[in-house]
Amino acid sequence: MRRLAVAAPLLLVPVLAAGLPAGAEVARVVLALALILAAAKLGGDLAARIGQPPVLGELVAGVVLGNLDLLGLTWFRAIPADASINILAQLGVLILLFEVGLESTVRDMLKIGAVAALVAMLGVITPFALGWGVGALLLPQQGAYAHAFLGATLTATSVGITARVLKDLGKAHLTEARIILGAAVIDDVLGLVILAVVTGVIEAAGRGASPTYGATGIVVLKAAVFLVGALGLGVALAPRLFAFALRLRGRGVLLATALVTLFLLAWLASAIGLAPIVGAYAAGLILEEVHWREFQRRGEQRLPDLIQPIAAFLVPVFFVLMGMRVDLRTFARPDILLLALLLTVAAIVGKQACALGVWRRGVDRLSVGLGMIPRGEVGLIFASIGLGLTLHGEHIMDGAVYSAVVIMVIITTLVTPPALQWSLNRARR
Repeated sequence: MRRLAVAAPLLLVPVLAAGLPAGAEVARVVLALALILAAAKLGGDLAARIGQPPVLGELVAGVVLGNLDLLGLTWFRAIPADASINILAQLGVLILLFEVGLESTVRDMLKIGAVAALVAMLGVITPFALGWGVGALLLPQQGAYAHAFLGATLTATSVGITARVLKDLGKAHLTEARIILGAAVIDDVLGLVILAVVTGVIEAAGRGASPTYGATGIVVLKAAVFLVGALGLGVALAPRLFAFALRLRGRGVLLATALVTLFLLAWLASAIGLAPIVGAYAAGLILEEVHWREFQRRGEQRLPDLIQPIAAFLVPVFFVLMGMRVDLRTFARPDILLLALLLTVAAIVGKQACALGVWRRGVDRLSVGLGMIPRGEVGLIFASIGLGLTLHGEHIMDGAVYSAVVIMVIITTLVTPPALQWSLNRARR
């Protein structure tokens, strides 16, 4: 009842908004942000209370807000179309991928080993093929480009959600956990490359250019050169960059240096035709703790701690906005319910192919496969990019298909914690 009492004032937002002057755009944006953040925290709290990641609650809160027009509250439907809110959501995506990158380092990736690499490759190829197959089966009219993008949304594994589940279970020290997390990081990299290839081919087709193996190879080469080049130059130049930053006086130098690196690499990725999130992820990987340890000695906080308040503001905007774009009316269509079901099956079964890559004795293969299931924020990021892609005036991913993808993300996130706990406990008996 207490939470209902707190949430009730949110329903007054349309009344307050109606009283604003017509030109008060800033006032409308800040009112929408107040609503989004309040809903995100209430949803996150409810999710945490039932043992689920808060991000899932933020997403569901967005679904609820975006469908209040079914109750006659139509003002909320204007929020997803607001350009200012959308820019803040895209900044939230960059911060999110930067945070994910900060959780690993280039050296960590090199130490992961062949097992995790093979697990990751199998966990990308199989879901991609299955997702493409589901699209071709149920959406034949949308063409191969849409089918390929649907497959791409199933490739990545949510590092953040998987790491949180393993930590909460007290199993992060196990060999299975190290393989899962290592493979999830490689999954993200491979998924970003696939995303770059698919979006590059779609954009080329939109300009009237026929896709060829040569054009596809160029996109792959650009993605590979950018990632390898950014990581290589970052490792070499980061010490010099932070040595220079240490000479600057005043507070906030570490945070500013990190954000400059993030935004420059995101811009550079976009400038060469890749998704900005590729640059954001690379920026997080290269900013290792050894580079900014001296800032702590002079009183600065750790970089992840400095980024966290910004993420706490911007990242929920993205998740709530993604939830608001789900139209529950589409689930009155049997074909969309079937699409959501088959995508979920493809997402779960596809990651079980990872088990074939585990050849070490004493490692529980089932646990590795189950740990790779959650798509979480990465799947949503891919889907949001699909909403913005058009080919000959038609969206690659329409609202109905997007809603089915969100349901897949929710289910894969829900089933992982109990399934992984059961599997790891079974393996240790």
